[in-house]
Amino acid sequence: MKRVLFILGVLEDDDVDWLVAAGKRLALPEGEVLIQEGQPTDAIYLLLDGTLHVTVAALKEQVMAELFSGEVVGEMSFVDTQPPSATVAAAQPSVVLAIPASALQQKLSTDPAFASRFYKALAILLSSRLRSTVKHLEGEHWRPIAIAQEAVLDELADVISVGGIRFDWMLRRLRDLQADPWSELEPNRGGNSG
Repeated sequence: MKRVLFILGVLEDDDVDWLVAAGKRLALPEGEVLIQEGQPTDAIYLLLDGTLHVTVAALKEQVMAELFSGEVVGEMSFVDTQPPSATVAAAQPSVVLAIPASALQQKLSTDPAFASRFYKALAILLSSRLRSTVKHLEGEHWRPIAIAQEAVLDELADVISVGGIRFDWMLRRLRDLQADPWSELEPNRGGNSG
């Protein structure tokens, strides 16, 4: 599932406009490191096109996760200000929208309504990731109790539906800003080629 849908589904249209205006599209050639484990990052990234691989040095750089269009990366370090716990690199040529952490912090501190929606969206996103991890471990280690919450699931379905509409709109808007999504994109200036 495209996890950016959780964020875009909770935010309002004006919030998405702000993300597009504040963000920069970055072109990542295959092998380009977007986030380096243990090194501070200065943005949250929305994967618009391509595939990213997530690795951890302790596991000898084995690919732990493959991320596709619609994923969000860098949000954990934004929330807790700790260095990233994994390396994220382009598995193929990819395009991300980089939302600078400084601009986002400024927006959050000056727009309480946006902050409320943004942090709710991040909570839903991180909850989804944790549930996926628990489900992955479920077979061997966990036996979680299933809680039927149909009203919550219906609400989440609405959030995802609206998020999908806004993600498509965001992609169209970014394409309109520049007819060719690969030409004249900013190269990733923060990562290292790997």
